[in-house]
Amino acid sequence: MKTEKNISEILGDKADYYLDYVCEKITKDQLQTPSKNSLDKVFANSNRNPQVLRSLSQLYNHGNLGGTGYLSILPVDQGVEHSAAFSFYKNPDYFDPENIIKLAIEGGCNAVASTFGVLGLNARKYAHKIPFIVKINHNELLTYPTKYDQTLFGRVKAAWDMGAIAVGATIYFGSAESNRQLKEIAEAFEEAHNLGMVTILWCYLRNDSFKKGTVDYHTSADLTGQANHLGVTIQADIIKQKLPTNNFGFKEIGFSKYDDEMYETLTTKHPIDLCRLQVANCYMGKIGLINSGGGSEGDSDLMEAVTTAVINKRAGGSGLILGRKAFQRPFKEGVDLLHTVQSVYLDNKVTVA
Repeated sequence: MKTEKNISEILGDKADYYLDYVCEKITKDQLQTPSKNSLDKVFANSNRNPQVLRSLSQLYNHGNLGGTGYLSILPVDQGVEHSAAFSFYKNPDYFDPENIIKLAIEGGCNAVASTFGVLGLNARKYAHKIPFIVKINHNELLTYPTKYDQTLFGRVKAAWDMGAIAVGATIYFGSAESNRQLKEIAEAFEEAHNLGMVTILWCYLRNDSFKKGTVDYHTSADLTGQANHLGVTIQADIIKQKLPTNNFGFKEIGFSKYDDEMYETLTTKHPIDLCRLQVANCYMGKIGLINSGGGSEGDSDLMEAVTTAVINKRAGGSGLILGRKAFQRPFKEGVDLLHTVQSVYLDNKVTVA
């Protein structure tokens, strides 16, 4: 595992900017921050049944981050979401589903998240060795003209039958189909909880009108924060969200409810403050926020992954769900990258800001 010195070196001239920043809008004492006792503090008095608590415990106590309150999850559903050839041409080994699971195990991840097909083909061999998260809906890219809609690919019970401890789903908030998706996934999450499974929601935005000129507000802190708030409303146990890159989406696009004072009161333009607004919308951190690792850009992947991990941790988030940066490279390099990201969460000197 990497050391704190390595983290500073990776961040380079931005190290002080990220590692020394103090949040003064929403302060850390207002948050439920990740710890070994997080599950007891958050869920012990909730409506989650004992089987859900056991599944949450399995998830949070597995892998290199086990027992810390933080999560490192390997997600590989891009074979459906982005097309298999496009996703795996950089490393064709991952056309074989078993290699996805092997990467998660060798990478010391808390869990592997993938499709019914990937995990089902290997369930008897691996479901007892690493927690499975089955992604139950997808946006497929074979329809022409291209459309963006999340469609259920299977039933929650089928995920439970293969030994999965959790289900994951995406809702495209802001899209024309979002109301249907919201209803479908709320019902699926209720069934998952009844079966004792953890629920993880990819709270993504999708609307062409969320772009204004050259600025893309799909990663605006206020919009993504509200998407998170809708996600915890349907009782997601964990929220996955893209790291915010800007703010003022409601104001600039001109919809929903907003006030200039809300922006001044809640956040600044610093990346950690923007991410903290996302955390705040997850019931002040009581529901864990895991940020996406993003796409693979080659040589800059390590720096980008570590930067994202530092922002997430210092904002009060609960970890990273990182896929393409790990599997779109040679196996050992992918393992090393996952370990480096995990070292951020294991380093006690990288604190909540």
